[in-house]
Formats: sequence, C-alpha cells, structure tokens
Amino acid sequence: MIRLFLLVLALPVFFCGPVAGAAPLGNVTILIYHRFGEERYPTTNVSMDRFRAQLDSLDANGYQVISLTELDTLLAAGGALPDKTVVITIDDGYLSTYERAWPLLRAHGFPFTVFLYTRAVEGGYHNFITWDQAREMAAAGVEIEDHGFAHHRFGTPPAPGMDEAAYRQWIVDDVTRSRRLFERRLGREPTFFALPYGEYNQTVLEAVKGLGYHLILTQDPGSVSRFSGTVLPREPILGTDWSTIGHFQQVLKRVDLPFTDPSPPPALLTDPAVPRFCLRLKDLASYKPASLGLYVSEFGWLAPAITN
Repeated sequence: MIRLFLLVLALPVFFCGPVAGAAPLGNVTILIYHRFGEERYPTTNVSMDRFRAQLDSLDANGYQVISLTELDTLLAAGGALPDKTVVITIDDGYLSTYERAWPLLRAHGFPFTVFLYTRAVEGGYHNFITWDQAREMAAAGVEIEDHGFAHHRFGTPPAPGMDEAAYRQWIVDDVTRSRRLFERRLGREPTFFALPYGEYNQTVLEAVKGLGYHLILTQDPGSVSRFSGTVLPREPILGTDWSTIGHFQQVLKRVDLPFTDPSPPPALLTDPAVPRFCLRLKDLASYKPASLGLYVSEFGWLAPAITN
C-alpha cells in the first residue's frame, strides 16, 4: 500500500490516468440531474438543448446506459465493471423529470433512477411529481428510490450540543418516515438512498446502512469501479459550467482511484485548518504515479507526497 500526504485546508477530489496494460478495473459513471428546462433555477437546472445533446452524445460515442439495479448486481459479483458505461440518476422528483426528461430518456431507451424527496411528493408541493405519476413511471420500468423525507442536511446535527445517540436517531427517524411512505404509496421498500445535498459523515452512513439500503449515493465527483463498495460517487450535471457538453464528456473519462483509511475520516472537523490529509491507495499499479493529484478548494491541483 502507498500513502499520500499533503498539507490541506479542505477535503480533496482525486483523478488520475491508468497505466497502459494494467489490469482493467472498469469504470462506470453515475450522473446526477435535478431540473430540466427550468431556467428560473439556474444552479440546479440543465437546459433541454444541452440535455438532448448529452443523450445524443452517449449514443453517438458507444456508451451503454444501465440501471442502478444492474450496477448493484455487477458490484455484488465483484469483477471488473464494463467501461464506457453510465447510470443516470435524478434527484428530488421535480415535475420536469416527468414532463421533459422522461420522454427523451424513453426515446433513447435509457433506464434511469429518480430519488424522491418524499415530503414534497406527499405534501403536493408545487412543481413536484405526484404519487400517481411516480407509480406510472415505476410501472414503465423507471426506478423510484429514496431521497429522505425532509431533505435534511444530515452531515450536521440539527441542534448544538446534540449527543451522538440523539443525532443518529434524528437521521433514522427521517429516513424511516420516508421508507414508510414508499411502502404505503408504492407498495414496496426502497432499495437505494441518495444523500440530500450529498452531505454525510460516518454516523450518517452507519445510520442509513442500518436501515437496509443496498447502495448509498453521494454527490462526490468520481467514477465507480469494483473497489467502490456500497457508497458511490456521482457526477453532477447542472448549472452554467457543469452542464456543458465539454464538461459532460470530460466527466465520462474520469477513472476511479480506490483508497482506504482516509485521515481525517468523514466527520465534522474540530479545526478547519487540517494539518495533513492522508490515505492508502488500494491499487497503485493500475495508475501513473505522476498523474496522481489532490484538488484543494481555493488552492487548485497540488502534487501529493508519496511514501511506502
């Protein structure tokens, strides 16, 4: 195993290039969308012209789109994943998912997963799909999965000084309430969970895993390989810069950098000035050492120190 050391002020994102001839890991990119053609919400929206171009690009460049259930099955099998493979996910359950995205995805024959913010659906919030529409999509093969009840920022306790047991129970109560709505409205328990805002720590992951979900989806950028486990990154496609066709094609080329033992672990920091971030790479032989890098907010790309 190899360790990477670096002075950092924020948690990094990793990208690197594979060594020619190395044993293939396979890399699957999970895309995350929110709104479609809703220009009033520019930070979470993708225009219909851009979305159409992205789907056309997948077809034109030989990508296969598989369901999240298929990816779950492949990961459970433990072998190398297929390259040039994409999973499409959509968070929250906005009405534009039903009215605008679904017809295009259906025309391409692409499976996808919708993660429902269940309080919004149950409460009939403006601009969200209804349970009837969710059932219609599910009957047509769309995977409808869980995004929690109240869309809390789980990564931070809701009250100062809340102890660990109460914090964990707060998470469990929200997710359990959402699960019960799935049972009541869709007749089944959800299988996959997308973390609201992508925020988490070890307590969040343990609480959600304990409720029986097969996979937990973050909003960490990156791809999925056979080393990825059950907590999976997703590439956000939204906003002005992150919904361009150039960015879209770039994220499809990213490869996984599997690692263990991150220090500090995913948790609230006691001091924002982290003196050192380190981790152990699982499979250094599959990568070009010179291509390894750490991206630090406000500092950009920095070269790590590598030691045995």
